[in-house]
Amino acid sequence: MKAETFLPNDYTPAEDEPFMNERQVEYFRRKLLSWKAELVGETERTIEGLQGAARNIPDITDRASEETDRALELRTRDRQRKLISKIEAALRRIDEGEYGYCEKTGEPISLKRLDARPIATMTVEAQERHERREKVHRDD
Repeated sequence: MKAETFLPNDYTPAEDEPFMNERQVEYFRRKLLSWKAELVGETERTIEGLQGAARNIPDITDRASEETDRALELRTRDRQRKLISKIEAALRRIDEGEYGYCEKTGEPISLKRLDARPIATMTVEAQERHERREKVHRDD
């Protein structure tokens, strides 16, 4: 069992320290786990809300509004499920020592990008190239 890395509450990864050192890895692990816990909590509240919703609404307008709300909740929940899957993939990359490196180029992903989007798998440049190629193929 690996010893837990000490991480002060106010720690923020810095460019002047070795990339993906133990403190940075632990910082991103905790950030991802916290985000996942938040999403799981929201999903559980959504499920409880959907289960607790009245099923037999006599007014057709109210029923239509209820169905629209339910559809929106389900779409949101589906997006959260996909996001949780991406968070779990990022946590696996941490465990495998691959986190923080671009899956296309192998280059380090900037700390600012990872802090803003900890599930990022590509550098900004590689992501932009990927999106340009995707757009070209979509336009064909």
